[in-house]
Amino acid sequence: MVHKVWTNDTLFDAIAHDLTVDGFSIKHGALPPELISALQSQQLMIPESNFKNAGIGRETDFIQNEFVRTDEICWITGNTEAGKSWLDWASNLQNYLNKRLYLGLFSFESHFAHYAPGKYYKRHLDAFKGETNRVLSIVVYLNSGWSQGDGGELVMYKNQHDLEGISVAPQQGTLVAFLSEEFPHEVLPTKRDRYSIAGWFRVNSSSRDKVDPPA
Repeated sequence: MVHKVWTNDTLFDAIAHDLTVDGFSIKHGALPPELISALQSQQLMIPESNFKNAGIGRETDFIQNEFVRTDEICWITGNTEAGKSWLDWASNLQNYLNKRLYLGLFSFESHFAHYAPGKYYKRHLDAFKGETNRVLSIVVYLNSGWSQGDGGELVMYKNQHDLEGISVAPQQGTLVAFLSEEFPHEVLPTKRDRYSIAGWFRVNSSSRDKVDPPA
Protein backbone atom coordinates (compact mmCIF):
# COMPACT_ATOMS: atom_id res chain seq x y z
CA MET A 1 0.00 0.00 0.00
CA VAL A 2 1.37 3.42 -0.98
CA HIS A 3 0.80 6.15 1.60
CA LYS A 4 0.97 9.91 1.25
CA VAL A 5 4.35 11.44 2.01
CA TRP A 6 3.90 13.86 4.88
CA THR A 7 5.84 16.88 6.03
CA ASN A 8 5.29 18.03 9.60
CA ASP A 9 3.26 21.01 8.39
CA THR A 10 0.95 19.00 6.14
CA LEU A 11 0.53 16.25 8.73
CA PHE A 12 -0.15 18.60 11.63
CA ASP A 13 -2.61 20.57 9.51
CA ALA A 14 -4.45 17.38 8.54
CA ILE A 15 -4.59 16.18 12.16
CA ALA A 16 -5.92 19.56 13.31
CA HIS A 17 -8.60 19.48 10.60
CA ASP A 18 -9.68 15.95 11.52
CA LEU A 19 -9.85 16.78 15.23
CA THR A 20 -12.02 19.79 14.48
CA VAL A 21 -14.42 17.86 12.25
CA ASP A 22 -14.45 14.36 13.77
CA GLY A 23 -12.61 14.50 17.07
CA PHE A 24 -10.12 11.89 15.86
CA SER A 25 -7.52 11.42 13.14
CA ILE A 26 -5.99 8.32 11.52
CA LYS A 27 -2.92 8.88 9.38
CA HIS A 28 -0.83 6.18 7.68
CA GLY A 29 2.89 6.62 7.15
CA ALA A 30 2.74 9.62 9.46
CA LEU A 31 6.12 9.78 11.16
CA PRO A 32 9.44 10.16 9.30
CA PRO A 33 10.78 6.67 8.43
CA GLU A 34 14.07 7.36 10.20
CA LEU A 35 12.24 8.23 13.44
CA ILE A 36 10.05 5.13 13.24
CA SER A 37 13.12 2.98 12.61
CA ALA A 38 14.99 4.51 15.57
CA LEU A 39 12.03 4.04 17.91
CA GLN A 40 11.49 0.48 16.75
CA SER A 41 15.17 -0.33 17.31
CA GLN A 42 15.14 1.24 20.76
CA GLN A 43 12.05 -0.67 21.88
CA LEU A 44 13.54 -3.98 20.75
CA MET A 45 16.76 -3.24 22.68
CA ILE A 46 15.06 -2.38 25.99
CA PRO A 47 15.72 -5.13 28.56
CA GLU A 48 12.63 -7.13 29.38
CA SER A 49 13.07 -6.22 33.04
CA ASN A 50 12.43 -2.55 32.16
CA PHE A 51 8.89 -3.33 31.03
CA LYS A 52 6.25 -3.36 33.75
CA ASN A 53 2.75 -4.78 33.75
CA ALA A 54 0.40 -1.96 32.84
CA GLY A 55 -2.38 -0.93 35.18
CA ILE A 56 -5.36 1.36 35.52
CA GLY A 57 -5.44 4.73 37.25
CA ARG A 58 -2.65 6.86 38.66
CA GLU A 59 -0.72 7.25 41.88
CA THR A 60 -2.80 6.03 44.87
CA ASP A 61 -5.60 4.90 42.51
CA PHE A 62 -3.29 2.68 40.45
CA ILE A 63 -4.26 -1.00 40.20
CA GLN A 64 -3.32 -3.89 37.95
CA ASN A 65 -6.30 -5.68 36.44
CA GLU A 66 -5.58 -8.46 33.95
CA PHE A 67 -9.27 -8.73 33.11
CA VAL A 68 -9.03 -5.26 31.54
CA ARG A 69 -5.48 -5.12 30.18
CA THR A 70 -2.47 -7.41 29.88
CA ASP A 71 0.12 -5.28 28.07
CA GLU A 72 3.54 -4.22 29.35
CA ILE A 73 4.87 -0.68 29.25
CA CYS A 74 8.12 1.28 29.56
CA TRP A 75 7.94 5.07 29.96
CA ILE A 76 9.89 7.26 27.53
CA THR A 77 12.11 9.76 29.34
CA GLY A 78 14.12 11.25 26.48
CA ASN A 79 17.45 9.96 27.78
CA THR A 80 18.19 8.30 24.44
CA GLU A 81 18.53 9.89 21.02
CA ALA A 82 15.44 8.14 19.71
CA GLY A 83 13.39 9.02 22.78
CA LYS A 84 14.46 12.66 22.63
CA SER A 85 13.63 12.85 18.91
CA TRP A 86 10.18 11.45 19.62
CA LEU A 87 9.51 13.90 22.44
CA ASP A 88 10.73 16.78 20.26
CA TRP A 89 8.37 15.66 17.50
CA ALA A 90 5.47 15.49 19.96
CA SER A 91 6.37 18.95 21.29
CA ASN A 92 6.16 20.36 17.76
CA LEU A 93 2.72 18.79 17.35
CA GLN A 94 1.66 20.21 20.72
CA ASN A 95 2.74 23.72 19.79
CA TYR A 96 0.97 23.52 16.43
CA LEU A 97 -2.30 22.30 17.90
CA ASN A 98 -2.21 24.94 20.64
CA LYS A 99 -1.80 27.68 18.04
CA ARG A 100 -4.37 26.25 15.66
CA LEU A 101 -7.02 24.84 18.01
CA TYR A 102 -6.32 26.68 21.30
CA LEU A 103 -6.35 23.41 23.25
CA GLY A 104 -4.12 24.63 26.07
CA LEU A 105 -1.98 21.49 25.97
CA PHE A 106 0.54 21.84 28.78
CA SER A 107 2.60 18.65 28.92
CA PHE A 108 3.10 15.28 27.27
CA GLU A 109 3.75 11.80 28.61
CA SER A 110 4.25 8.59 26.64
CA HIS A 111 5.45 5.02 26.86
CA PHE A 112 6.42 2.08 24.74
CA ALA A 113 3.81 -0.68 24.85
CA HIS A 114 4.36 -4.37 24.17
CA TYR A 115 1.54 -6.83 23.64
CA ALA A 116 2.81 -10.41 23.61
CA PRO A 117 0.73 -12.99 21.69
CA GLY A 118 -2.70 -13.33 23.28
CA LYS A 119 -2.54 -9.98 25.10
CA TYR A 120 -5.24 -7.28 24.88
CA TYR A 121 -6.74 -4.12 26.39
CA LYS A 122 -10.51 -4.12 26.78
CA ARG A 123 -12.80 -1.21 25.97
CA HIS A 124 -11.98 1.90 28.01
CA LEU A 125 -11.58 5.68 28.01
CA ASP A 126 -8.18 7.37 28.46
CA ALA A 127 -9.43 10.11 30.77
CA PHE A 128 -9.72 8.80 34.32
CA LYS A 129 -12.88 9.31 36.33
CA GLY A 130 -12.78 12.70 38.02
CA GLU A 131 -9.61 13.69 36.14
CA THR A 132 -10.05 15.92 33.09
CA ASN A 133 -6.37 16.67 32.48
CA ARG A 134 -5.78 14.19 29.64
CA VAL A 135 -7.09 15.98 26.58
CA LEU A 136 -5.58 14.35 23.51
CA SER A 137 -4.37 10.77 23.06
CA ILE A 138 -2.00 9.60 20.33
CA VAL A 139 -0.82 6.14 19.33
CA VAL A 140 1.99 5.31 16.90
CA TYR A 141 2.62 1.79 15.64
CA LEU A 142 6.08 0.28 15.12
CA ASN A 143 5.22 -3.09 13.55
CA SER A 144 6.48 -3.96 10.08
CA GLY A 145 4.77 -6.51 7.86
CA TRP A 146 1.55 -6.66 9.86
CA SER A 147 -1.07 -8.82 8.14
CA GLN A 148 -4.81 -9.12 8.55
CA GLY A 149 -4.58 -12.40 10.43
CA ASP A 150 -2.19 -11.04 13.06
CA GLY A 151 -4.97 -9.49 15.16
CA GLY A 152 -4.10 -6.71 17.61
CA GLU A 153 -6.29 -4.10 15.94
CA LEU A 154 -7.23 -0.89 17.72
CA VAL A 155 -11.00 -0.52 17.66
CA MET A 156 -12.16 3.03 18.32
CA TYR A 157 -15.81 3.71 19.09
CA LYS A 158 -17.48 7.00 18.26
CA ASN A 159 -19.41 7.08 21.54
CA GLN A 160 -20.50 4.89 24.45
CA HIS A 161 -23.37 3.43 22.40
CA ASP A 162 -21.33 2.49 19.33
CA LEU A 163 -20.95 -1.28 19.08
CA GLU A 164 -19.23 -1.52 15.70
CA GLY A 165 -16.32 0.90 15.93
CA ILE A 166 -13.50 1.75 13.52
CA SER A 167 -10.76 -0.85 13.23
CA VAL A 168 -7.12 0.22 12.76
CA ALA A 169 -4.38 -2.29 12.02
CA PRO A 170 -1.18 -1.63 14.04
CA GLN A 171 0.93 -1.19 10.91
CA GLN A 172 4.30 0.53 11.14
CA GLY A 173 4.07 4.33 10.86
CA THR A 174 0.31 4.62 11.39
CA LEU A 175 -0.71 7.35 13.84
CA VAL A 176 -4.06 7.67 15.61
CA ALA A 177 -5.01 10.80 17.56
CA PHE A 178 -8.29 11.35 19.39
CA LEU A 179 -9.91 13.37 22.16
CA SER A 180 -9.21 11.39 25.32
CA GLU A 181 -12.58 11.84 27.02
CA GLU A 182 -14.74 11.24 23.97
CA PHE A 183 -13.75 7.94 22.34
CA PRO A 184 -13.90 4.54 24.02
CA HIS A 185 -11.43 2.12 22.45
CA GLU A 186 -9.86 -1.29 22.85
CA VAL A 187 -6.98 -3.41 21.60
CA LEU A 188 -8.06 -6.82 20.32
CA PRO A 189 -5.99 -9.89 21.26
CA THR A 190 -2.84 -10.08 19.17
CA LYS A 191 -1.39 -13.20 17.59
CA ARG A 192 2.19 -11.90 17.40
CA ASP A 193 4.35 -9.45 19.34
CA ARG A 194 2.82 -6.02 18.91
CA TYR A 195 4.84 -2.83 19.51
CA SER A 196 3.57 0.73 19.79
CA ILE A 197 3.90 4.07 21.53
CA ALA A 198 0.98 5.57 23.43
CA GLY A 199 1.02 9.18 24.57
CA TRP A 200 -1.20 11.82 26.12
CA PHE A 201 -1.21 15.60 25.92
CA ARG A 202 -2.45 17.11 29.15
CA VAL A 203 -3.66 20.45 30.42
CA ASN A 204 -2.47 22.01 33.65
CA SER A 205 -5.11 21.30 36.29
CA SER A 206 -2.98 22.31 39.27
CA SER A 207 -4.77 23.69 42.28
CA ARG A 208 -3.71 25.16 45.58
CA ASP A 209 -3.49 21.70 47.14
CA LYS A 210 -2.38 19.62 44.17
CA VAL A 211 0.30 19.91 41.53
CA ASP A 212 -0.80 18.41 38.24
CA PRO A 213 0.76 17.25 36.03
CA PRO A 214 3.06 15.89 38.75
CA ALA A 215 6.79 16.57 38.47
